[in-house]
Amino acid sequence: MKKIIVVREPKEWNLGVKNLEVISSKEYLTDPKYAATKNVRVFNLARSFSYQSRGYYVSLLAEARGQKVIPSAKTILDLKSPSIVKVLSRDLDEVIQHSLASKNKHEFIFSIYFGRNLNRKYDKLAHELYKVFQSPLLRARFVRIESGKWELRSVRPIPYNDIPEEHLSYVKRYAAEYFAKKRYDGARANKSHYDLAILINPADKAAPSNQRATVKFRQAAEDMGFAVEIIGPDDIDRIAEYDALLIRENTHVNDHTYRFARKAQSEGLAVIDAPDAILKCNNKVYLAEVMNAAEVPSPRTMIVHSENRDQVGKVFGLPVVLKLPDSTFSRGVVKAKTPEELEQQLDMILADSDLAIAQEYMPSDFDWRIGVLDGKPLYACKYFMARGHWQIYNWGSDTKKHQIGDFETMAVEKAPDFIVAAALKAVRAIVGDRGLFGVDVKEFEGKPYVIEVNECPNIDHGVEDVVLGDELYRAIIGSLKNAIEEKIGIPRIPTIATP
Repeated sequence: MKKIIVVREPKEWNLGVKNLEVISSKEYLTDPKYAATKNVRVFNLARSFSYQSRGYYVSLLAEARGQKVIPSAKTILDLKSPSIVKVLSRDLDEVIQHSLASKNKHEFIFSIYFGRNLNRKYDKLAHELYKVFQSPLLRARFVRIESGKWELRSVRPIPYNDIPEEHLSYVKRYAAEYFAKKRYDGARANKSHYDLAILINPADKAAPSNQRATVKFRQAAEDMGFAVEIIGPDDIDRIAEYDALLIRENTHVNDHTYRFARKAQSEGLAVIDAPDAILKCNNKVYLAEVMNAAEVPSPRTMIVHSENRDQVGKVFGLPVVLKLPDSTFSRGVVKAKTPEELEQQLDMILADSDLAIAQEYMPSDFDWRIGVLDGKPLYACKYFMARGHWQIYNWGSDTKKHQIGDFETMAVEKAPDFIVAAALKAVRAIVGDRGLFGVDVKEFEGKPYVIEVNECPNIDHGVEDVVLGDELYRAIIGSLKNAIEEKIGIPRIPTIATP
């Protein structure tokens, strides 16, 4: 993707960085070729960001043209509101207090240039502020309040002409390092039309893709015209550099994976998994309500709270399955076999959550997993229960070999039609026809029962890809590519070759 810096005086910004064009704000606003360019990322270093100024219009028109821009018009306006600044900076209190602990002044003015500060000891604070308030040039004002704590009172984009003369050489060096850190050689840059970030976390003990699958994703993406970079949990400030984000670590609402997805969506990236999918699929209470309303075949389910907990045993009998609303990978899912276990487990779950899920117990040797991509079936697997256990995962096992059951992957057309149909109905009821999902379906007494819909399904080399091979990875990357190109007016192409 082409990169453009928009400044008042382009000749002052010869950074010596390849594939980077520096133009004036006048050129950007008036030259038709920049209005027609779709595959471009704009860095707005204006002299003024006041409402309806030239700098404001650079960001506003970049968005209207379908281009990526930093800062966005929304960011410019957000930074004018003290209340929004306060809300957005709520999670930064610890780093603020730690970074400014030695300051004795009542007020501290802090400049951030491309995520850096001239004083290295403030780099952490500069980096964290840049992650929240994405703008190349920022100025923050901190005030020490009566309690002795520091409070962030304002953050503003810095107009270029407000940068002190003695800082300019540093600003240009930081800019050159910023734009050079994600560059590729000429041959690769010419081949790559889009930039893809794949988010993985080495600390994720049950990652949804093994290392070989990650390599396969990368190879497929590069073959399809992407420049690919593997990123980690600390790289959220770099999201605006990319065109697409593929999350390959377990997703949760209350951690960085949701923030990555939300940030990517707000920056206009194509993203798997989308934040609304994470929000909806992570909560079993939501899933139970939607599947009931849409008449998706599923086990009898009851939303449990302190007032009706005494009804669980009467409604379901024993054993009964109990779930935390945000349980994943069999964690937070238990089977109560006796009245005593039922009371004990409900005590534990309701201590963490106001609501719980009770579900009828349906014993089976395996669960079906139907992969669904953009509303169509992608792959079909049987996941067998872990040895001597009632679930696919047995995290209490002493040996890794017995933690996970066996599997059998088959072509989608060989899976029972009623299983596939139930999976598709569940996905469409919950999230519609876009995105990648894995639907767990039990086959019990000849009928399908949807257990849950996973927004971050396993794609492991040697398991889910046994039938489709490399085409599985190409289909998923193709979905991201389609989403990018739809935004810039290129017709959509099919991503799945299976019936």
